[in-house]
Amino acid sequence: MHGPVDIPDHSEETAEGYIRFSRRKNLFLVGLAVILVALSLVTIRLGATDLSLGDIIHYIFRPDSSWESTVVWDLRLKNIVAALLAGAGLGIAGAVMQGILRNPLASPYTLGISNASAFGAAVAIMFLGGGLISGTTTLNLSVDNPALVTAVAFIFAMIATGIILLLVKVTACTPETMVLAGMAINAIFAAGLSFLQYIADDTSLPAIVFWQFGALDKASWSNLYIILAALALVCVYFYYKRWDYNSMEAGEDVARGLGVDIKSTRVLGLVFSAVITAIVVSFMGIIGFIGLIAPHIVKRLIGDDFRYLLTGSMLVGALVLLLSNIVGSYAFGMSVPVGIITSFIGGPVFIYILIRGYRRRSTV
Repeated sequence: MHGPVDIPDHSEETAEGYIRFSRRKNLFLVGLAVILVALSLVTIRLGATDLSLGDIIHYIFRPDSSWESTVVWDLRLKNIVAALLAGAGLGIAGAVMQGILRNPLASPYTLGISNASAFGAAVAIMFLGGGLISGTTTLNLSVDNPALVTAVAFIFAMIATGIILLLVKVTACTPETMVLAGMAINAIFAAGLSFLQYIADDTSLPAIVFWQFGALDKASWSNLYIILAALALVCVYFYYKRWDYNSMEAGEDVARGLGVDIKSTRVLGLVFSAVITAIVVSFMGIIGFIGLIAPHIVKRLIGDDFRYLLTGSMLVGALVLLLSNIVGSYAFGMSVPVGIITSFIGGPVFIYILIRGYRRRSTV
């Protein structure tokens, strides 16, 4: 008769491996935050006005009426904060959309929210009295009634979201179908926008085209406070639901077995993602592909655990948008709207994701 068999206990090794793995992810997030702070300080120094690091820190914490203080706060720091907030908002919205729809192509841009917002802005400019512009070059153009244009752009962005949610309620469509429906809505609003541009007069057309260009300098400090408040609210909800998103990432059957209300989690996730996207786009214009790029970069580097993915997507989104702003501001000898730069970056990435998904399905 044999004695008891000794079974090796690997629980301690497993725990140590998990701790090392978690530490690596946390270090990645901390490193991103440090890079963002350093890059922000470097960006403030770029430009015609020569400011030392000490001057920058002084004017940040002790602003005055001098020209250098105005440069730091109103010309440079405002755009940097806009890039950080907009990039973070679009990044976390894209991560949640991809998770709850279980589709790597889901993002605020591909689901039609951005083009719906642009269509709403065009409607306000042409028919509601927001279309007069001031200025003679693209550097100082401005919409005559920005509050009206922003409000209507936000309303149409939420209308696009409502259409998607209505399709979910009426047809009980799958997550894949929701993405296809979003792309169809995107095409419809893009066609409507093109039609309005076609019939626009000489006054309205420049304002419509100008508004479409995603630009960080469109947002005022008061606008940025609104974006910050909205971002804080949606982040609280998203982090509260992070375990539910992890469950849904493992499959709907797993999520149901763990007690997750899939339908309400998906609907509320879409609503909160749409709200932060609509606010950003209505203030700054179309900034495409940030919500698509940022989550994929984070997933490739530290995985798809939403405890880290949400923060990582915010940081990477902010970093990509800040780098795009630097390229658009200083690389071409003229100021190029940041929305154009992000589209140049996002287009190839979108194609890469399509090809990668096709290869994965072919091997399976």
